[in-house]
Amino acid sequence: MANEEQAPPINQILHGDCVEILQGLPEGSVDLIFADPPYNLQLSGELWRPNMTRVDAVDDDWDKFPSFAAYDEFTQAWLSACRRALKPNGSIWVMGSYHNIFRLGAMLQDLDFWILNDVVWIKTNPMPNFRGVRFTNAHETLIWAARSKDSKYTFNHHAMKALNDDKQMRSDWTLPICTGEERIKIEGRKAHPTQKPEGLLYRIILASSNPGDLVLDPFFGTGTTGAVAKRLHRNWMGIERDDGYVEIASRRIEAIRVNAYEEAVFDVSDRKRKAPRVAFSRLLELGLIQAGQQLFFRKDRECVAKVKPDGNLLIDGFEGSIHQSARHLSDGGPCNGWDHWYYEDKDGQLQPVDVLREQLRAGLGKQE
Repeated sequence: MANEEQAPPINQILHGDCVEILQGLPEGSVDLIFADPPYNLQLSGELWRPNMTRVDAVDDDWDKFPSFAAYDEFTQAWLSACRRALKPNGSIWVMGSYHNIFRLGAMLQDLDFWILNDVVWIKTNPMPNFRGVRFTNAHETLIWAARSKDSKYTFNHHAMKALNDDKQMRSDWTLPICTGEERIKIEGRKAHPTQKPEGLLYRIILASSNPGDLVLDPFFGTGTTGAVAKRLHRNWMGIERDDGYVEIASRRIEAIRVNAYEEAVFDVSDRKRKAPRVAFSRLLELGLIQAGQQLFFRKDRECVAKVKPDGNLLIDGFEGSIHQSARHLSDGGPCNGWDHWYYEDKDGQLQPVDVLREQLRAGLGKQE
């Protein structure tokens, strides 16, 4: 069987080198990748607080590289392998600090990823700069990129808006670092020095994947990505080379009990975007709207347009589609005509023309 026809392993941790394992996955099999790679912090010596207690810094061997060239070679290898594993419409999130994020960003563009956003994670409780020689480093940066410029990537805009008190979510996210009961410890010490908070992964996975999608983390650590993906009814895959982290992540995810999947509950995708496209002129062809009928802009009975037989609207000498005419009345601002033009129903009540579109879509759904 050809590699492309194989099903990828799902809901399991693959133990070993991330580049080798990524290269062995079926090409174009992953919907979303979250990568929290080594930052190459280049720490030298121990760091002490003013009270002479030692700071538990990131000094593990996996974060050490002999040179920037070696780090770049490693980065290009795993990013290239990630791009191969991504579906054509897939996307990737990578994160880092000032030590490495600029190198990651340049590499993403060199490999023909299409950068969509950079998101700043502002930490509510950052570690202070104990020596007082620099600003307190209170944020990390995430880069969100599609596999290519032409990718029809997933973005659950309305879910993010609902998560943000019905306001469009911005690219600065204020969240605490991983502390308290969420922080996994062994004999009183952090099990992993860079464990990320579940709240961060919750936003990422909810925003850029749908239930049943495959979410891959090539630097799995203690399994935060898998834990959140499981709760949100996504399939997941982790790659991790450290035996201890594999064991911790396995126990953590195995202990999670999730509610039964219900599409109406867990699917937060924009159903209107998935719905069949309907042209305004189709409403005329079916008699739901009549040529010569009046439409009212934003329920204002004094702001009236006449419907032309071809579906264009005529108002004060201006002629255009429902969207063009709405923008014209809004001084060129973005305006969805389906939501801003109203018709008068048989009871004399004003209703948005989108009501008629949804009636037509419902009929199309029944035919299917």
